[in-house]
Amino acid sequence: MRFDRQPVSTGRNSAAELNFMLVLSRRAGEKIVIGNEVVIEILSISGEGVRLGITAPGETSIHRFEVFTEIQEANRAAAISDGTEENALENLSAHLRVKPKQ
Repeated sequence: MRFDRQPVSTGRNSAAELNFMLVLSRRAGEKIVIGNEVVIEILSISGEGVRLGITAPGETSIHRFEVFTEIQEANRAAAISDGTEENALENLSAHLRVKPKQ
């Protein structure tokens, strides 16, 4: 197994903020372990494509990077909302706290 450490941008605001990426060479059928619970197996390699099998605990979320970035953007947009949803939720909450007349 060959591995290198290469600097990689985190994609955040600061261009000076770098992490290091561990680069591994693996063949079909070989595995990589992350922590104690995540196992990535190279299932097959064909042309430019690589099929990966990932074994991880159920509470671990696993996404393709492009899906992950879409989720982050949606979460950011929801956090910056104009407050309309929050006001509606507060009104509903206040309505539910009012005790009915007997």
